[in-house]
Amino acid sequence: MSKGKRLKRMDESLTGGKKNNKNYVVGQFISNARGFGFVEVEGMEEDIFIPEDYVHGAFHTDTVEVELLPDSQGRRQEGRIRNILVRGIEEVVGTYQAEKNFGFVVPDNGKITNDIFIPIEHHGAAVTGDKVVVTITDYGDPLKRRKPEGKVKEVIGNINDPGVDILSIVMGYDIPYEFPEKVINQANRCPDQISEADMYGRKDLRDVVMVTIDGEDAKDLDDAVSLHIDEEGLYHLGVHIADVTNYVQESSALDREALKRGTSVYLVDRVIPMLPHRLSNGICSLNHGEDRLALSCLMTFDKNGGLVDHEIAETVINVNERMNYSDVAKIIEDEDSETIERYKELVPMFKEMAELSAILRKKREKKGAIDFDFPESKILLDKEGNPIDIVPHERNTATKLIEDFMLAANQTVAEHFFYLQSPFVYRIHEQPDPEKMATLATFAGHLGHHMKIRNDGEVRPKEIQKLLKNIEGCKEEAVISRMALRSMMQAKYSTECTGHFGLAFDFYCHFTSPIRRYPDLQIHRIIKDHLRGRMSEAKARHYSEILDEVAKHSSETERRAEEAERETDKLKKAQYMENHLGERFEGVVSGVTAWGLFVELENSCEGMIRAASMEDDFYVYDENNMRLVGERYHKEYTLGQKVWIKVVGADRLTKAIDFKIIDPDMDDDGDDFVEYSEARKVAEFRASKVRKLMGIAQEEADEEDDESYDETPKKKSEPKKSRKKVSVRGEMVDLRDVEPDPRTGKPKLKKPAGRKVYKVHKYKKSATSKAARSSQGKGRKKKR
Repeated sequence: MSKGKRLKRMDESLTGGKKNNKNYVVGQFISNARGFGFVEVEGMEEDIFIPEDYVHGAFHTDTVEVELLPDSQGRRQEGRIRNILVRGIEEVVGTYQAEKNFGFVVPDNGKITNDIFIPIEHHGAAVTGDKVVVTITDYGDPLKRRKPEGKVKEVIGNINDPGVDILSIVMGYDIPYEFPEKVINQANRCPDQISEADMYGRKDLRDVVMVTIDGEDAKDLDDAVSLHIDEEGLYHLGVHIADVTNYVQESSALDREALKRGTSVYLVDRVIPMLPHRLSNGICSLNHGEDRLALSCLMTFDKNGGLVDHEIAETVINVNERMNYSDVAKIIEDEDSETIERYKELVPMFKEMAELSAILRKKREKKGAIDFDFPESKILLDKEGNPIDIVPHERNTATKLIEDFMLAANQTVAEHFFYLQSPFVYRIHEQPDPEKMATLATFAGHLGHHMKIRNDGEVRPKEIQKLLKNIEGCKEEAVISRMALRSMMQAKYSTECTGHFGLAFDFYCHFTSPIRRYPDLQIHRIIKDHLRGRMSEAKARHYSEILDEVAKHSSETERRAEEAERETDKLKKAQYMENHLGERFEGVVSGVTAWGLFVELENSCEGMIRAASMEDDFYVYDENNMRLVGERYHKEYTLGQKVWIKVVGADRLTKAIDFKIIDPDMDDDGDDFVEYSEARKVAEFRASKVRKLMGIAQEEADEEDDESYDETPKKKSEPKKSRKKVSVRGEMVDLRDVEPDPRTGKPKLKKPAGRKVYKVHKYKKSATSKAARSSQGKGRKKKR
């Protein structure tokens, strides 16, 4: 969670005096859990390595001034932090532990290497085992070995309560999840029905047959489609998008909140919308049978997919039917008689849509569009938030059809406004890095596949597409496809129209989802100003002044949402695999590194196999061919290779899954030993502290709930699977025998006398914050 806080320069005694201004650069510090870090400097190709002794109290994402060291030991430039200019983190999410006269918080973010000390007067209502938001009041002093301090700003909930794990991730990424009262009030003042005044001056398309096609559980329906073929054989496609700007006026409370959020966030157990449900599921949702305001992109295509004519207009529409992907696929693909009979009046239009979709897709492929069709999955949860199954995500003819039509509308709108030379927000995808492309071409060449690269290092998208076509069905298909995907740049928003490499489009924008993406909402305003003749010089100048920041912020919130979605998926997948310890699965090698293999199962769960834990040989990383090769027996493991594994570890706290390669024909898999990396040891040590707090909170909640609780001390034991080992001063010891050094925060052996072992429980519904608070509150003196 970050806002940025300007600081005075650090003490000269800490960093030494300045010698030469040219040896100083400013960048963002990226912390590593092991104590060292890197500084990203704009314009520098490689990050600057900061050894642990030269971090000098910098926190993750701080803006720092770095002195470049002339005597760097490794290949990478080294530096030391001279000054912390802007603090990147002001608030931290973590797990609270109460002591007698103070408390501390174990941060969820592994890049924050120290626990946060909480003075007793600043603990608020927090009790042991609570997930809390902490405001940092003092960032500590590395010279005096003083830890950071903070005060509890908010209690999220007890760590054992359902949903608190996901909410902690949401708050850790500083994603707004509750709407301010002013925003809700403004949304509540929006009408439930459109008025005659709203329809004035708009093109009336209520007699045009159109449908929405979405997932079965979708509630915010922001796009509808229509199609008919005329007597000349031309396809008249209409893509009709909810006119959200009619209700979200620029600079209003609704608009400011939408800009702040940037996008809706789709997590495993919830959706955090960009706009209040009153709008997104109400007047802005294209519900069938109801009049709605829209912005329509009306396109005419010939039989080859060429755009003959187009019109962008403000319209009034009325959707004839709310369709879902499954039913449309049954009509087009399966020709299911029951479904066809139910929607018999719409079936001819769906058949024509399938025709046009195939034409548009073929045209894109001819131009070189790249389609990475990797399978996606959906995690199913029970009422308490526990994962019960992981199923493939639906992708069929209907989903592709809608994708093709949305791409056509986005491309048409972008090209239209590019030639108007209007201020605009485009969706761009830059050329891949030439070095990555050269590496991909070399790797593919070793496997017998050619990819043409120009002399300047650039590659046409058609070359990548041809490569992917040539490897279809080959054993190396998964290897090269994944490597090609990882070689791509990330798409982003920009006011410059530089084209979309992956789609092979010269013009592209996001026009079709104003309910869930702010750039779409922004360009709708620009479109309407043009349509209504309001794009004056002053208005154009206004947009030019704000759009760069809108594009930059929207790209950042998109990245933030993607990272949060990925973290919640990893959490629930690790929790799911906790119930499959010891089981065997067939998987595919999805990653090869110098330290081991990543293996992905059919259910999309990915686990790690450390090379140090592969006991049948000593494996060496062949970087050029991206494979591990055994020195003695020359056994190889490469990307895309199928292997059998056993699940030997899974932990929701570290979000990690550990596998072991096995022989499926043998019953005895031997020892389930896992050799952890140094970074993983740090993560495991942190998780052990949190696991202990979970146990304390659970026990005290159980005591509160159990009316027949016996005060007689009972012997407690830990489940075997939580007994992990960690290295302390070169010796492998049980995690139960390790505690943090109060001075440095690093692991040290506990004193043998008086050690108390806590029972570790699974998440339980019976563990409530109320019970824990009541139990731990006994005997606590009230402040006067």
